[in-house]
Amino acid sequence: MKHRNRPIWLIASVVAVAQIATQAPAQGAEPLWAHAPETISSEWSAVLSALGQGRDAAVPSPDDVQAWQALQDADSTAKIKAAAPFVEAFNGTFRDITLGGVPVVEVMPDKLARDDKIAVYLHGGAYVFNSARGAITSAILLADETGLTVMAVDYTLAPHAKWQETTDEVLSVFAALGEQDFAASDIVLYGDSAGGGLSAGSTLKMRDQGMEMPAALVLWSPWTDISETGDSYVTLQDAEPFFTYQDVLGPSALAYADETDHRHPYVSPVYGDFTKGFPPTLIQGGIKEIFLSNFVRLYQALDQAGQTVKLDLYEGMPHVFMAALPESPESRVAVRKTGDWVSEFLLDE
Repeated sequence: MKHRNRPIWLIASVVAVAQIATQAPAQGAEPLWAHAPETISSEWSAVLSALGQGRDAAVPSPDDVQAWQALQDADSTAKIKAAAPFVEAFNGTFRDITLGGVPVVEVMPDKLARDDKIAVYLHGGAYVFNSARGAITSAILLADETGLTVMAVDYTLAPHAKWQETTDEVLSVFAALGEQDFAASDIVLYGDSAGGGLSAGSTLKMRDQGMEMPAALVLWSPWTDISETGDSYVTLQDAEPFFTYQDVLGPSALAYADETDHRHPYVSPVYGDFTKGFPPTLIQGGIKEIFLSNFVRLYQALDQAGQTVKLDLYEGMPHVFMAALPESPESRVAVRKTGDWVSEFLLDE
């Protein structure tokens, strides 16, 4: 359900790492990540070839906390600046609060559809980048589309926290919302990229600890297996515009979880046992993503366990395309379907 028309805009950059250390594409043949098929919109064709600059930018070693902090500070500054046009165009309000000891940005649309239902948003960034303010675009999109207040969680980044603490922070936010009379069944949990993996992993942890689970999940391009496992890690490694596993994702994964924990269900939820129950889950992504196998494997795990799940894939689209270019036709369709999912499993219940 849409409550207002969003203004046309283009964010200054859709890759934080590229804003910090760019690398020009190789001379000669067009790289696969720059290929824009004729089957995608003109909006995406116009920008796709620029996305891969910086995809091979190196990140610190997993345990170099000081170097990570410097890179994270630069990333946050760049992302907040890039999101500024969208923030200025939003008619709602922002408020910095704390829930269960965890910092949160409350994003409230000017016209609430319901005040007895709410959304919780977990941002992406490979667990090592981004912030609630830096990724505010995704939270605004959901608030605009559904008319719900969105709680954007500013969880502690790795390597400052490992997965055990990070998932606990998510559970603490839900517990605090419960104290405000929001049952988990009044909440849709929504995450993109690493935030999608964190959403699914945290939900498994809630279930296993006897907590009530959210009414529904929405996962945009979720990183649901942080190990380099799955066909698309190989077949799409040169088509992925945003990052490589060797230079960015691998070190980030080790900063978040020791290698022996990479297949723990709370870290990589594709390995979870979904026969014990799980909320209705919408998985959305593009077929240009190195994470494509993650989407398919999570869908199959949920579907074969008899859970309600929808896999919604988009031709030629890159990672978290919905927030990268919100006014493109592909993004509009995906966000509308997100709103429909929230309506069906949260607002209409």
